[in-house]
Amino acid sequence: MPGRDLFGLPERWGGVLTTGATGANVVGLAAARRWWGEQHGRDVDVDGLASLPPVPVFASGFVHPSDTKALAILGVGRGSIRRCSRDAAGRLDLAQLEQGLRDLDGAPSIVIGSAGEVNAGEFDPLAAMADLTERYGAWLHVDGAFGLFAQLSPATSHLTEGIVRADSVTADGHKWLNVPYDCGFAFVRDPALLLGTFTLFAAYLAAAEERPSYGLRGPESSRRARSLTVWATLRAYGRQGYRKLIERHVALARHLADDLERLADVPLNIVCFRYRPPGMQDGAELDALNRRIGEVAIEDGRVYFGTTTYGGRVAFRPAILNWRTSEADVELVAHVVREIGARLRAG
Repeated sequence: MPGRDLFGLPERWGGVLTTGATGANVVGLAAARRWWGEQHGRDVDVDGLASLPPVPVFASGFVHPSDTKALAILGVGRGSIRRCSRDAAGRLDLAQLEQGLRDLDGAPSIVIGSAGEVNAGEFDPLAAMADLTERYGAWLHVDGAFGLFAQLSPATSHLTEGIVRADSVTADGHKWLNVPYDCGFAFVRDPALLLGTFTLFAAYLAAAEERPSYGLRGPESSRRARSLTVWATLRAYGRQGYRKLIERHVALARHLADDLERLADVPLNIVCFRYRPPGMQDGAELDALNRRIGEVAIEDGRVYFGTTTYGGRVAFRPAILNWRTSEADVELVAHVVREIGARLRAG
């Protein structure tokens, strides 16, 4: 499968290309749901979830909305997630996670790990989560939309330590691979689990054993050739080419971070920062100023960076992913923020 070797995942793993991160999370969590049903002696893809207990799901506060959307699609429910957070940023409370798993008294559950959360690019402690899921018999699903690419560089691979011990992993090709929308990756340790959910039968279709089809491993039966663009970029740049790209982008992110008030560390390629003029304190006025800077920057058009809320404070979160991004580009971000901020203050 395209991408499996790139990320260093075991050869026995399987998976499918999807429409993006949400589709990939649907696939990975569908495999988890089927596995969970099997632990209860049920085929949930035939019988549904009726008469079974609620599916226990654990995550940190980093869990992405595409994961909760996937759980809703699968009938597990958005409200099934127990968020084990130790601070306002959402970092994982390992002790709370372990207590939750212990309280299940051996019953199966699903744990969702985040490899690169969206505001600051932080990672859950995946190796420690794998220790717990192995100890308590839970399924570990890792959402690695862009963070899985940290595997490619020795400078960042420590962030994904333990990833090969997960049961399902996702990534986005239209992020760091720079291929067009839409393209996601879903990798599953036991690919046979996908067939139970996504296989379909009709007299005019070839059976799965007669003619392998990726349409029987994911939600889409009609599929475009996403693999072609993925193959082309991997053929052109290879592991070393993408390693160099990632290392350059990490360096650019840290260069940008040196110029502004960071609200979090910069482990990978996202810089969470805000504009804070001398003498202005935390509070509603500073939040309003930064929110307005984000609006004016879009109208200005020279640069674009997303506005977010981090730890209760309004902030910006440029994510450096494009192969053309240069040092001059990230310096322009800092310049535009300061210029607009000063102009708004003066006005």
